[in-house]
Amino acid sequence: MWAPDRPPVGVLPAALLTLALVLPGAAGAQPVVVARATRVPFPVTVEGLGTARANEAVEIRAQISERVTAIHFDEGQHVEAGAVLVEIDSTRARADVAAARAALVESEAQLRRAAQLREARSLAQAEYDTRLAHRDADRAALAVAESTLADTQVRAPFEGRVGLRRVSVGSLVTPDATITTLDQTDPIKVDFDVPETALAHLATGHPISARSAAWPDEVFTGEVASVDTRVDPVSRTITVRGRLPNPEGRLRPGMFLTVTLRREQTLALVVPEQAIVPEQSRQFVFVVGAGGGVEKREVRTGRRRPSLVEVLSGLEPGERVVAEGTQHARPGGTVEIVDELTIAGDGGAP
Repeated sequence: MWAPDRPPVGVLPAALLTLALVLPGAAGAQPVVVARATRVPFPVTVEGLGTARANEAVEIRAQISERVTAIHFDEGQHVEAGAVLVEIDSTRARADVAAARAALVESEAQLRRAAQLREARSLAQAEYDTRLAHRDADRAALAVAESTLADTQVRAPFEGRVGLRRVSVGSLVTPDATITTLDQTDPIKVDFDVPETALAHLATGHPISARSAAWPDEVFTGEVASVDTRVDPVSRTITVRGRLPNPEGRLRPGMFLTVTLRREQTLALVVPEQAIVPEQSRQFVFVVGAGGGVEKREVRTGRRRPSLVEVLSGLEPGERVVAEGTQHARPGGTVEIVDELTIAGDGGAP
């Protein structure tokens, strides 16, 4: 952050330039604005673009083919786990249950008689085993019939919010037809990709923040829930899954989010972004000595944030670099310093 009493980088008052040109001793020296290389807190951040996903999501479908007899939900309604959403015709299922129970009663009676005959040594063991197997088969058939009857009530598998209704009373539903959707969105997940170089800064539990174009003035905060085990060999990125509280339901599955992960706070030597002069793949700055002499020096840069660049090597703290007027600076020449900008200690943007 530039000190508030200084002009922002890129804006050199015309009066200052004019004054520098007419000041005694200014002849032959070009006017420039300088800034001192300063160590400031510089957070390590990882940014990525992500997509919001429901914490749990499912398409509600019937398990059997029958006609809808009742609908017990409204579109967009919040429902509890186990709530009945739709009832379908159970006439056939109830009849199957009654038949299966009757068959079981009969097979159990036959098994009891067979047991008595076996004790009287009037029935072979093989015949008793056959009747025992029939009884067990009838028990299984009753369980299947009761399960089918239970399937005539379509229930919510978990707490969440139902989507649009796609059936009406009287509709014939099948296991392939979607009745509605059910999403659990509090908390909500966000999957975002970051470069593989950020792996050292990724760990479960680290805080994240997310922004959405739908709510431009709001920041949603959460944490890293998990990190994928594989790096994409094509894009060289890895997918990170975050979890964000969403009690008001503002974030919806499928929304586009910009996610920022702040890993740690470190001290970094920084200069204004405008002070960096790129030449092909190399980076340079113009260092101004005590007498106004100019030295062109190669530097190695690191992280960037708005208007600030980290310098990894080539500069020492306190050295002055040309922040405005680099086009006038010449190695071995002299410059006239008309103003000096101060980088605030909080490392903020200008």
